[in-house]
Amino acid sequence: MPLALAFEALGSGPPVVILHGLFGAGRNWMRVAETLAADHRVYLPDARNHGASPWAESMSYVEMAGDVLALVEQEQLQRPFVIGHSMGGKTAMALALSHPQAIGGIAVIDIAPESYTDQFSSYVSAMRSLDVAGAASRREIHQALADSLSAEAPVDFLMQNLRRQNDRFDWRLNLLATGLCMRELCGFPETLHEARYAGPALFVHGAESDYVRPASFAGIRALFPRAGTESIADAGHWIHADQPAALLCGLRNWLAGGGTAVPQ
Repeated sequence: MPLALAFEALGSGPPVVILHGLFGAGRNWMRVAETLAADHRVYLPDARNHGASPWAESMSYVEMAGDVLALVEQEQLQRPFVIGHSMGGKTAMALALSHPQAIGGIAVIDIAPESYTDQFSSYVSAMRSLDVAGAASRREIHQALADSLSAEAPVDFLMQNLRRQNDRFDWRLNLLATGLCMRELCGFPETLHEARYAGPALFVHGAESDYVRPASFAGIRALFPRAGTESIADAGHWIHADQPAALLCGLRNWLAGGGTAVPQ
């Protein structure tokens, strides 16, 4: 059964829904949303088990696509364009493949419809191992998390999931469910590989990222025959943080063209 996602909305005009990635929240995309809101009504939902949204034991991409569809129907959005990064990009793809009539097009940021090596379970284990309820400060938790992970781990990003309630810290992320579902989150539903989405699709990847490889494009175009692609220089996986101006330029041009004017 779909969950009622928590969300923020801003601006007015044709609807756009932005889906964040794993360990994130809708507010991670506020800078992009504020710019797009000059011409669009922009929705920033938190995925299930993330942010302020309800928790659930399962989080398959088909289920998360159903959550977004429920939001679209609840808000009576007319064929919104859906932008998704990483986990949110896979959710956007699942939504397009399973409910193509509900959306106007998708823009997928630095992810492909394929399986990836699990590099995130160590983050979940490290976060679960900390006694955050007994910690005296955010700095103490930050240091403990940094000490338990590699130097390359995005500690500051993970710390955005820490909240303080009633003078105690806890995680707003459902770490148990996320950890148990990690294999599913790193994959892509086999049931959707026979589907096709003939609507507008834009796939943007960071030139310095290894999430979208040359071999990925055949799989992308097999499922999304109208897919356009764009590579953004000097950007890794978190394109919206590395090169926000370049990403915004591509997204605004794409949206202005109704999803039809896509880079190749």
